[in-house]
Amino acid sequence: MKKEFKTIDLFAGVGGVRLAFEKAGFSTVFANDIDKNCKKTYDINFKDIYLHVEDINKLDINSIPKFDILLGGFPCQAFSIAGYRQGFKDKKGRGNLFFRIADILKERKPQAILLENVKNLKGHDKGKTFKIIKETLEKELGYYIRTEVLNSMTHGNLPQNRERIFIVGFLDKKKCDAFEFPKKITLTKKWSEFVEKEVDDKYYYNDKPLYNKIKNDINSEDKVYQWRRKYVRENKKGVVPTLTANMGRGGHNVPIIKTDKGIRKLTPKECFLIQGFPQSFILPKDISDSELYHQAGNSVTIPVIQRIAENIKLVLEEKRISEQIKLKN
Repeated sequence: MKKEFKTIDLFAGVGGVRLAFEKAGFSTVFANDIDKNCKKTYDINFKDIYLHVEDINKLDINSIPKFDILLGGFPCQAFSIAGYRQGFKDKKGRGNLFFRIADILKERKPQAILLENVKNLKGHDKGKTFKIIKETLEKELGYYIRTEVLNSMTHGNLPQNRERIFIVGFLDKKKCDAFEFPKKITLTKKWSEFVEKEVDDKYYYNDKPLYNKIKNDINSEDKVYQWRRKYVRENKKGVVPTLTANMGRGGHNVPIIKTDKGIRKLTPKECFLIQGFPQSFILPKDISDSELYHQAGNSVTIPVIQRIAENIKLVLEEKRISEQIKLKN
């Protein structure tokens, strides 16, 4: 009988990491986030283990069920190029949330971890921030870790230019040595495949004040654009630009396209699809579009996480290790 590996989903958002790990064969036993709006989206899409809404700093670690893998896309605003680069000194305390993860790891010692953050984490504060994270995991907590920056369009076959750093760790050195991040794959999907032909008129700019500012710069139906507060940016790679957490708030950053009906922004549903969420994923009707955009941009690209999860599973089941031993012999 195969062992079922149990995960906890921290900073869970709407459950993107959970979806990816469950697709890879893992079982979720606990999920936590501080955002009440996320709970609406999370709970409507999962049949069991609903989102526990609480400040993670106040969470009773002993109340968490037994688990094998800790999953955590801890808040990245404190380390983002788009943010204020405050890192651990972030005034809202978001940078320090990593240390709460460390508390849980110290208390519970799961055999594996997956942490996700913005690419800039490694270079933040001239590398000091990442050095602290690495030393905490390795020297203080005894984990062997591997890190890699993966892009959704090169590792997830999704047309979004989204680079994220992933930290995978194991208590067992052999398992860490055996682990490999997924290799690059060919991008075969086009952004146009994720765009619906008929959408509500509210997503069109044709009769809105912004239209006159953007109409001359958004002139191709084959490209994706962004309104960057004062100017239009055209994506040169032929994919959707990075979906961000502040997308939709303040009327900027939501990707914009031109259709035969005019100029419009992508809908929240389209943004979720470009993150790899299934068509069946439900978006609650009692949540504003700006909040749904935020949830989509704050989430993860599911196929990328799933490929990492599959490789973690191979190692935990010792299939990758035995294969390597065979190769050496």
